[in-house]
Formats: sequence, structure tokens, C-alpha cells
Amino acid sequence: MPDFMLSSLTATIIFVAGCLAGMQYRRVWKAEGPRWQLWVFGIVAGAAFLTVGFIPLAGAN
Repeated sequence: MPDFMLSSLTATIIFVAGCLAGMQYRRVWKAEGPRWQLWVFGIVAGAAFLTVGFIPLAGAN
């Protein structure tokens, strides 16, 4: 799939969103908040980091 690549800006935005979701996950976990919030923030953080980790960046050879 050479046509499916992330630009640097898009990868940065996804990475920052993953970091923010991870921080919110930790806050909810420490406060023993609702389980559904743990699932939401955990899935968002995991998907963001997997996306940045496994989809190549445009311009990176």
C-alpha cells in the first residue's frame, strides 16, 4: 500500500491526540472513574499509537 502514508503534520496530530487520550486514561484510572471512559480513552490512545507506529510517513524512504 504505497499510496497510504501519513504526512508529518498528520502524524504529529495523531501522536498528540494519543498522548492526551493516554493522560486522560491515567486520570480516570487513578480516580477509579467509570469503566466506559477507560475503554474509550484506552482504545483512542492505542489506535493512535498503532497508527503512527505502523503507517509509514510520507517522504521517509
